[in-house]
Amino acid sequence: MNSNTRVWTDIVIPPGLTLAENLDALGMTQAELARRCGRPPQVINEIIKGTKQITSETAIQFEQVLGIPAHFWVFRETEHQLNKARLEQLEHLEKEAGLVDQFPYAEMAGNGWVTRTRSRIEKARQLLQFFGVVSLNQVKDHFEDAVPAFRRSSKLRHVSPGALAAWLRQGERVAQLAEAGTFNKGGLRRRLSEIRQMTRDDPDEFDPKLRMCLAENGVVLVLVEHLRSTGAHGATYWLGGKAVVQMSVRYRWDDVFWFSFFHELGHVLLHGRNERFVEFNSGGRDPRESEADAFAARTLIPDDAYADFVLRHKRRFSSKTVSNFAAAVDVAPSIVVGRLQHDRQIPFKNLNGLRSQFRIVSHTHKQGLDG
Repeated sequence: MNSNTRVWTDIVIPPGLTLAENLDALGMTQAELARRCGRPPQVINEIIKGTKQITSETAIQFEQVLGIPAHFWVFRETEHQLNKARLEQLEHLEKEAGLVDQFPYAEMAGNGWVTRTRSRIEKARQLLQFFGVVSLNQVKDHFEDAVPAFRRSSKLRHVSPGALAAWLRQGERVAQLAEAGTFNKGGLRRRLSEIRQMTRDDPDEFDPKLRMCLAENGVVLVLVEHLRSTGAHGATYWLGGKAVVQMSVRYRWDDVFWFSFFHELGHVLLHGRNERFVEFNSGGRDPRESEADAFAARTLIPDDAYADFVLRHKRRFSSKTVSNFAAAVDVAPSIVVGRLQHDRQIPFKNLNGLRSQFRIVSHTHKQGLDG
């Protein structure tokens, strides 16, 4: 057992019992103690029965009359009240334990978000601490407020609210610890071309540069492991004055990562701070999602340049022509391939040699990508 672990008794002993024992030892009645303290006899009787707390003032009076230090009485009263509260908490946890199956506890423990345990009560305790709530029912309420798309789309029935809530909460926990400057929309827009150039870099090279570039403009990038039944691969929300772009890298192709990233950045630049956007694989499309898609597409590849490229090659694309065009617009060739495949200019099986995959490396307070 950890030497710092405190063991709490499951027996609540009121300090009044100790008071009664001392009175017996001194041969003093409750009425005599009340008279010497200048207190009504009923007060002393209620303290002994445990229905009234010993205040600091009363503790000092007991010190003067009984010769037992005031801090002893204050400590005993504090211990009594704390133990009583912990027993009440245990009763509460027993009720909360019935809700733990709503969350993917084993996966969360595997990621280091909570501690592995077989005890349902301990699971409830861990989940309450993880979500920062006093009842797991509050998680459901927060989830429904934050992700209204889940309620209105029948196509999202495969999504587990508990898994999605856990994934979003882990992103919040990491983002809360991240340092970022004041949000600067103009500064962020001016860095878009620089960020687009990073698509040509390896992950270990662009990752620190991208994070720094975003943080300088008030944006935090958080990569969180995907959980089964989450159904989401990206999210955008605000914590105080900083914007958070959260991604799961569920689809690990580099072009998908970058399109998803710029899509989320589109929400940051185009839409309000009071809303949370969560990107699902299917479901009803909010018009703002289409706006974010259009922002990502034109930011990665300028519309005019792309239209001219497609017109000139008339569906006859090769690794060389794609690579040359990508170099001209300063973007990774995989971005061009992904766009051509999405627009049905080429089959999805073509030119995949120009694409690569990422492997997510994620820790509780540190995220990264490996190529």
